[in-house]
Formats: sequence, structure tokens, C-alpha cells
Amino acid sequence: MSSQFDDVEKRARALSREEKAALARVLIDDLDRSVEPGVDALWLEESRRRYEAYRRGDLEAVPGEVAMDRVRRRLR
Repeated sequence: MSSQFDDVEKRARALSREEKAALARVLIDDLDRSVEPGVDALWLEESRRRYEAYRRGDLEAVPGEVAMDRVRRRLR
């Protein structure tokens, strides 16, 4: 990484826990805005589709811990 990155990282590590969390939110929001336009609308549409499928009984609910375990295994 660049020396600028190293400097920013060092300064960020010196922040309080609350400041680090706030900085992380700002950076994530910035990254989210760089995603293709319309992606949020597509995700909203997909979440509604899945919720309706769940309500109809076409889709089974999975506990969050199980879902996260599945994701972690896929990412390995």
C-alpha cells in the first residue's frame, strides 16, 4: 500500500472505538455509492420477492447462525 494509506491506517487505529465505528460507516457508505445505479432497487425487489415466497410457504426460514455458517463455508 501507499505511504498515504499507511498514515491513514495509523491515525485511524488511534481513534476511539466510537470514532472507528463512525469512520467505518462513512467509508462503507462511500463504497456503497460507487456501486452501479439501481442496485438498491434490485435488492429491494429481491427481498420483497423472497419475503412473499416465505409467506406463501414456498421458502423456508433459516436461523441467522445457520445462514452465516453456510456463507462462511462458501467463501473458504
